[in-house]
Amino acid sequence: MYAIVEIAGKQYKVEKDMVVNVDKLLKSEGDMTIEKILMFANGEDVRIGQPYLKDIKITAKLIGSIKGKKVRGIKFRRRKNYTRTKGHRQNYTQLKISEMTA
Repeated sequence: MYAIVEIAGKQYKVEKDMVVNVDKLLKSEGDMTIEKILMFANGEDVRIGQPYLKDIKITAKLIGSIKGKKVRGIKFRRRKNYTRTKGHRQNYTQLKISEMTA
């Protein structure tokens, strides 16, 4: 059993008891329900929303905030003795999918 959901403008494939890293949300702790469900599949039973499904309920628990892997960017000009390196770490919120009901 899995579902395709939309969280903060991005789509994720989620299953029960799965931990998902999504872009940082304003909430920090507690439970949340996901309303924007695009697709739900349970074996042969596949439902596709137009655009969203109303009869599916997915509950997730917010575990906390983490930082992603460091990504390095570089600027370079040949023959000019110019090099600049920048680093970036994206902030994520971890969600644990606790319940999926049809």
